[in-house]
Amino acid sequence: YQQNPKTYAIVKQLLAEGNAGELEKYFGSRMEFGTAGLRAAMGAGISHMNDLTIIQTTQGFCRYLEKNFSDLKKRGVVIGFDARAHLSSGGSSKRFARLAANTFISQGVPVYLFSDIVPTPFVPYTVTHLKLCAGIMVTASHNPKQDNGYKVYWENGAQIISPHDKGISQAIEENQEPWPQAWDDKLIDSSLLLHDPYAMVNKEYFKDIQKQCFYRNINKETNLKFVHTSVHGVGHKFVQLAFKAFDLSPPFAVPEQKDPDPDFPTVKYPNPEEGKGVLTLSFALAEKDGARIILANDPDADRLAVAEKQESGEWKVFSGNELGALLGWWIFTCWKNNNRDTRAIKDVYMLSSTVSSKILRAIALKEGFHFEETLTGFKWMGNRAKQLMDQGKAVLFAFEEAIGYMCCPAVLDKDGVSAAVITAEMASFLATRNLSLSQQLKAVYDEYGFHITKASYFICHDPKVIQQLFDNLRNFDGKNTYPKSCGRFKVSGIRDLTTGYDSSQPDQKAILPTSKSSQMITFTFANGGVATMRTSGTEPKIKYYSELCAPPGHSDVEQLKKELDELVNALEKHFFQPEKNKLQRKTE
Repeated sequence: YQQNPKTYAIVKQLLAEGNAGELEKYFGSRMEFGTAGLRAAMGAGISHMNDLTIIQTTQGFCRYLEKNFSDLKKRGVVIGFDARAHLSSGGSSKRFARLAANTFISQGVPVYLFSDIVPTPFVPYTVTHLKLCAGIMVTASHNPKQDNGYKVYWENGAQIISPHDKGISQAIEENQEPWPQAWDDKLIDSSLLLHDPYAMVNKEYFKDIQKQCFYRNINKETNLKFVHTSVHGVGHKFVQLAFKAFDLSPPFAVPEQKDPDPDFPTVKYPNPEEGKGVLTLSFALAEKDGARIILANDPDADRLAVAEKQESGEWKVFSGNELGALLGWWIFTCWKNNNRDTRAIKDVYMLSSTVSSKILRAIALKEGFHFEETLTGFKWMGNRAKQLMDQGKAVLFAFEEAIGYMCCPAVLDKDGVSAAVITAEMASFLATRNLSLSQQLKAVYDEYGFHITKASYFICHDPKVIQQLFDNLRNFDGKNTYPKSCGRFKVSGIRDLTTGYDSSQPDQKAILPTSKSSQMITFTFANGGVATMRTSGTEPKIKYYSELCAPPGHSDVEQLKKELDELVNALEKHFFQPEKNKLQRKTE
């Protein structure tokens, strides 16, 4: 009996052709449910995102929540979705969200289902605001257009961390037979358990982010012009509303990219992290309208890229670390101006992930607040921020180098909407002092020490090669010895978060949690350099992140850049060995 004629037809065709290889790809293994939930291509079979796998996943999640919350039927869950759709398999974020809602409602669980597309941060916001048990966002963020995903938040408003992923995964395995009315999503429309939080959240969220608005009068008067692109995703309407909430004139929207389009027709990859390619149309519009600053969200509006026109006429695209430095400086400065009681600073915290720039650490040391680093990914920062807030601490800001920023305690995840409008206010304020963002960034580095970063990745589709590469690093000069140098650079410390080894700790044990399932080694060098090599959770990449931190006063930036370039070249040559391992370089 066929429930989805499109995926049924795909499978029938493969059977008719006797195409065992393709069938193996579709049905060989189930998508793995991890801390990031699911992320895979839409299509037929258990290895893809489709009606059946969404039903099975939600049935498992529902049972797991029932086990964890005795009041699930009182509190309920929130479900949001982006604008992704896949014609050939009939899958779409909206369809998946409705099927998930139907699953919960069939078990008597109230569902707050957004009636229209929303930015990802609206889901954790709603979990916290309405004190719900959990949240689901159907999105593949900035992945290629054929992909979709299923992202899960816990009752604390942060993404899930272990052991919840294992628990949910097991529950999915135990609930694979679709429940009686699983496919009939029309049932939810007449249910009293279905609620639409859209209007309420659109009011409350914009009220909450105004607590981060400090210069309304400057915003009203500023002559600074902004261009915004939502890269065919969900961001347009919400960034317009955020500007309005801050009394800023609306940004110029890139017309070809402002409306949601699941085909992402104007970009190769809908990922503003890929830099200038995604911003081509934004540069053109900015030149035409005389705008100096470009704000770009990824398709689910949880990340933000920023570019600024320089005196030379060139455009500078800020890295995630540079924008992290600017926002960290700005948010702390605003806090300081509004908190005259100097004793309060002992309860102030900022966080960033271990592969992000340590600039916040330098600012914290000089200013007297606390800085903590967490493992990679906002799930760790969100959960840690919640712990600190529950202890009465103020977590002002958290960021990761992958252009993710948490500027507002109402959302315990990265949020590209609040980050965009706060960046606009910061730029407007700096303009009244005749400063550009680039000039202010230099001022931050002059005051707290230059932090120069360089990150890239290699693509590798063979897990065995990746395993071998990291094994080689752990047995570099004979068994169980890490490298003592990398080319001319002396290694002064090693932290391996796959095995839990840390040479800098008295007992040689790492403080941060370790994970056997992913590779991650950080090398500290005698020259003040740090480099981390890690595997990606969502893509076939081996990534590296490097940074050179200089104390304040060392201002020969070109010399520092040269030193870091040489360190990175040595890292690639000696530790990655791309020729030997047949690794594919990141192509610009």
